[in-house]
Amino acid sequence: MSGELFVNGDCHCGKISISAKIDKNTVRACHCTDCQKMSGAPLRAIAVTSVNKISIKGKPKEYIKISDSGNKRIQAFCGNCGTQLFATDLKREFFNLRIGFLKQRDILEPKEHVFTKSSLKWVSNILKKMK
Repeated sequence: MSGELFVNGDCHCGKISISAKIDKNTVRACHCTDCQKMSGAPLRAIAVTSVNKISIKGKPKEYIKISDSGNKRIQAFCGNCGTQLFATDLKREFFNLRIGFLKQRDILEPKEHVFTKSSLKWVSNILKKMK
């Protein structure tokens, strides 16, 4: 896997820790309205990994979100401190790690911005200036 990187992090209270191998090329910034609403932020940065490349210590609380398309996704977070950790499919094959809790977040630059049609106007203006 090109650009493979070991990442790890803990929730704010330390009850849950996650380590994984990711491909740096899978880091994305998502601007969809679900990510905005669920993160409380204008976008959410994620890094993708698979079930055989992730280790989770502790028991995240889970919420099943149904998207506008009808797609069901498990949203995992710490039930104690609320730190958002990941989203995964119902089969738990692939995990979208929330990079904000990862120790390596400073070097996990998004390679792509997705669902930009949903981005907030001021964020869209910034993205246009960056091109």
